[in-house]
Formats: sequence, C-alpha cells, structure tokens
Amino acid sequence: MAGVFAAKMGFNSLLRKQPKNFTVRICTMESDMEFTCEVRWKGKDLLDLVCRTLGLRETWFFGLQYPIKDTVAWLKMEKKVLDQEIPREEPITFQFLSKFYPENVEEELVQDITQHLFFLQVKRKILEEQIHCPPEASVLLASYAVHAKYGDYDPAVHKPGFLSKEELLPKRVINLYQMTAEMWEDRITACYSEHRGRTREEAEMEYLKIAQDLDMYGVNYFPIRNKKGTDLLLGVDALGLHIYEPENKLTPKCSFPWNEIRNISYSDKEFTIKPLDKKTNVFKFNSSRLRVNKLILQLCIGNHDLFMRRRRVDPLEVQQMKTQAREERARKRVERQLLQQEKRMREEAERARDELERRLLLLQDEAHMANEALLRSEQTADLLAEKAQIAEEEAKLLAQKAAEAETEMQRIKVGALRGQEERRLMEQKMLEAEMLALKMAEESDRRAKEAEQLKLDLLDARESEQRAKHKLLEVTSRVYTNDGAPADLSFSRENLSFDFKDTDMKRLSMEIEKEKVEYMEKSKHLQEQLNELKTEIESLKLKERETPLDLIHNQNTEQGTSKHSNFKKLTLQSTKTRVAFFEEL
Repeated sequence: MAGVFAAKMGFNSLLRKQPKNFTVRICTMESDMEFTCEVRWKGKDLLDLVCRTLGLRETWFFGLQYPIKDTVAWLKMEKKVLDQEIPREEPITFQFLSKFYPENVEEELVQDITQHLFFLQVKRKILEEQIHCPPEASVLLASYAVHAKYGDYDPAVHKPGFLSKEELLPKRVINLYQMTAEMWEDRITACYSEHRGRTREEAEMEYLKIAQDLDMYGVNYFPIRNKKGTDLLLGVDALGLHIYEPENKLTPKCSFPWNEIRNISYSDKEFTIKPLDKKTNVFKFNSSRLRVNKLILQLCIGNHDLFMRRRRVDPLEVQQMKTQAREERARKRVERQLLQQEKRMREEAERARDELERRLLLLQDEAHMANEALLRSEQTADLLAEKAQIAEEEAKLLAQKAAEAETEMQRIKVGALRGQEERRLMEQKMLEAEMLALKMAEESDRRAKEAEQLKLDLLDARESEQRAKHKLLEVTSRVYTNDGAPADLSFSRENLSFDFKDTDMKRLSMEIEKEKVEYMEKSKHLQEQLNELKTEIESLKLKERETPLDLIHNQNTEQGTSKHSNFKKLTLQSTKTRVAFFEEL
C-alpha cells in the first residue's frame, strides 16, 4: 500500500514538473544570437543579458520587439518573459532595436556601439522608405555610408563599379531620375572623396546628424480619430505628440511637447491626454485596437521620461560614461594624428628615396656614357697612331725613292756625254726623272704634312681621352661614397620618428573649441552641398514619378519650412488653442 502511494506521488510530481529553461534568438542589425533563459526571468533580465553581450551600456534607448497578429509589441521589462503574449515556438525570436530616439545624436549618443546600432537602423529605415529622404540628401547619406564601410577614398582601390552590389539609395529615388547605376555611383563617389580623414565612427555620426533632420526620423505613426470622427495620424517621437493628416506624414497640423502633458491614459480604445495647464480641457481620441493603445502608452511613457531626463543633470553613471568617451575619442584622435604624421613622414621618405634612386640611375647612365666616350676616344687615338705610323713609313719610302731617282739622274747625266743620241735620250730620261723626282718630292711633302697632321690629331685624341677620364672620375665621386656604398640613400630611424609633445595636446584642445565655433559654418556648407547636388540632378528628374510625399517636401522647401521651424511655429500657440484646433479637424 505504501509503495502504491509513493508511486502515485512520484507520478503527480512528474506531472507538475516544468522545464526550467527556454531558448531565445535575438536578431540585431548585424547578427543573430541565441541564449538559454530561466523561466523566472523578466524582460529586464533578458535585455540586460543582450546588452552585456554587445558591450552596450546605454540600454535606455533599446528594447526587444516581437510580432503579434498584424502589429508589433515590445517586451515589458517588469513582467516575466513567458507571461507575455510572445510567440511560443522555440527559439522565441526577438528583434533588438532602438525603441526611443535621441533629440540630438551628437550630444546624447556616448558609446560607439550605440551610435553604430542607431546608424544601421536609421540606414535601413531610409532604404526601406519608412523615413522619407529627399534625393540630394540620399546621395550625401550614401557617401557617408560608403565611407563608414570602406574608409578613405583611394582611386587605386575604389575603381569604377566597386559600388555595383551595394544598396545605397531608396528605390523611389532611383526610379525618380533618368540615371544609370554608373551615374549614381559617380555622384556618390564624388561626395565620398571629400570625406577623407574621417574615421568610421565620425562618418556614421555625420550620417545621423543629417538623418535626424528628416521629417519622419524617429516618429512612430498610429491611425486615430478625434471627437468628430476625422481620420488622423498620431505621431510619437522624442519631442512630443504630433497630429498629422493621413496623406501627409511630413508636416503635422498641431503638436504637443512633452512638457505640456501632465497625464496620458486609455480605456479600451479611447485615449485621454491631460495637459499640464489645468485650465485647458483634456482631449481624447480613439485608436483602432486595444493592442495599439498599449503600444502608444509605452512609447509615450518612455519618450516622456527621456525628455525630462535630458533636462536634468546627468546621473553619475552617464557622466562617467561621457567622460570616458571624451577621453577615449581624444586618445584616438591623438593616435590618428600621430599615425597620419608618421604616414606623411614615411611617404616623404619614400618620395625622397625614389628621387635619390632616380638620381642614382641618371648618374649611372652618365657614368656609362662617359665610359663609352672614353672607350671610343681610346679606339680613335689608337687608329690615328696607326695611321700616323703608316704615313711616316710611306714618307720614308718616298724619300728613299726620291734619293734613288736623284742618283739615277746623276748617272744619266754622266752617261749623256757619250753621244748626242744618247744625250738626247738621256735628256729625255733625265727630264722624265726630274718630273718623277718632283712628283716624288711633292708626294713626300704631302705625306710629311699628313703625318704631321695625324700627330696633331693624336695629341687632340690624347687630350680628349684625359678629359673623358676626368669626367668619369667626377661622375664616380658623385655616385659612390669612399667606402663604395651609394651616397644619400641611407635613412636613420630618427628621420621616421616624431615626438608628440604637450603642445600638441593643447593644440588638440584648441581644435575642439574651434569645432564648436565652426558649427554654424558647417551647417551652411551642408545646405550648400545639398543644394548643389539637387541642382546637378534636377534636369534628369521624371516629375511624373514624384510621390505625394515628394510634392509635399518640395512645397515645404519652397516655403522654407523645416522640421524644427515648423515645430517651433506650432508650439507658439497656447495649448488650449491647439486642443480646440485638434478637436475641430
């Protein structure tokens, strides 16, 4: 009996036994990760684990998103993960995304990893056209995205076609112009080449600084209806609540900053907003579903908390993070300057080496030519000496023949006395001998003169040989040192080193201050750059392909209306006036 009871108790305990762990997959903008979680974990525990894995400390911007029916939801932090309406198939998949956006990315985003994740998410939203982006801004943003991926532009590496497989522009922008892929690449590359010297982090920050001024940046849209039943859109972002017409997501009809809102609540599908001004009536609107109301409330609470937090002194942890980030960026800037300085010195040393090598080759060519000239001079001198010797021998031979002719003439004269006939013959022979002797004498003189001239030429050749030898010695002394090594081609390590002193740190501080002073000038330059890009491609636009949002943006641009100027204009009116206007839409 006891055994049966024990077996029954064991079976009941097995029935009550539940798995202690479950698996989740976290999809970030760059990669996927899987974790094993305990059943008792809350949403905060899972988010903390993901942030620790990524090395992310600015956790307040991010959340874990999951699909639910025809909408999305964010994992609640204070509630157990398994107690929420999440998908039940393991691994349970969540998207790790930024839930809230900063008002000013440059001031608020501290860590490089935070900035990088924001950059990837904003870039995807622009490419998927969840954020409307004008064509000229799309090209400039694409150039910063390319710089963030490839670093400084190098024409030897980044040859035409290197962007052919990159997704850089929204399809709407590509279809709006009669431009080939090569023409778009040329426009992007022209801007990309101007960003030289920036790091990946700086390029991503420039991207975000431009993107945060886009009208739809950081806005979550929800369909609502006011008291009169008018279909409207509610926009929730870092600055407050905005009311839009359904066909115009760029320009709100009225806005309510977070500092004017005292309380937000909902009951079923009805949302109630209580303004801070107690004299102003509450205003209400209806949303489509209860799930949407929950999402709106979450976003409102989170954005309101961050809005108020920005206007208070930073917590100690954030102050430490900002200090560490400033020191790290200053250190990286110093290292980058040192690296650039060393790179310049190495390039100069390589140029100097190449120049010396070029000079060495020239001097070697000169030495070779001088050697050849000397060899030719020696050969010429030898040839002239040989000719002079031959001429001397010929002159001696001619002189000998002339003497023999003279002897023969004397003999003939003596024999001429023997008879008139013989005399006549002898006179004739004597005349011929005299003529021959005269010719021989003339030839002898000519040969003697030629021999004399050859001697003079030989002397000139010897002098030319001496000059060639002196030239060779001069060239050789310029090319080689005393120990036979090439001159001026050895570099000591001192020439490639550089001492970065305290004055450089002071200069760096001055540069940081200078950046603040030049901020307005940079903004002006950015606007000029965008206008220039717009002008360059305007003639290729197919106006019939412009979307309604394109037309609205063009109209706002012509009127000089921007996201920030419109917000300031709308909030100048009293809250009471804006509430009445909302209810009458």
